[in-house]
Amino acid sequence: MSKPTVLFVCVHNAGRSQMAAGYLQHLAGDRIDVLSAGSQPAEGVNPVAVAAMAEEGIDITGEVPKILTDDAVRDSDVVVTMGCGDECPYFPGKRYEDWVLDDPAGQDLDVVRRVRDQIRGRVEGLIAELTA
Repeated sequence: MSKPTVLFVCVHNAGRSQMAAGYLQHLAGDRIDVLSAGSQPAEGVNPVAVAAMAEEGIDITGEVPKILTDDAVRDSDVVVTMGCGDECPYFPGKRYEDWVLDDPAGQDLDVVRRVRDQIRGRVEGLIAELTA
């Protein structure tokens, strides 16, 4: 695998997948291509997720929730799902991971920080695997 592509997917593409994409871009730089999408994209990124990531020095204010497409899955080496259930398309031969994380929607900053920190640990592990 040359430069891997990772796709993060959650239902609304407004919280978990945006935080994961933000961490991966920040921590991996140009070593890994990053995509994120949702099966039912929200109007905008969760402002509490934006605040939690800003505490880490990562700005996701310019991100926009995007619809999950077959092409995004097809173009990815790793597809990380976060609570999108059966709505994520499956392509044989793709590496899929399901990260079970609380949904930050409607939660306060303390809860979102905990989810953010869990995401960071998983992203760091993924970077170590993909760049080894």
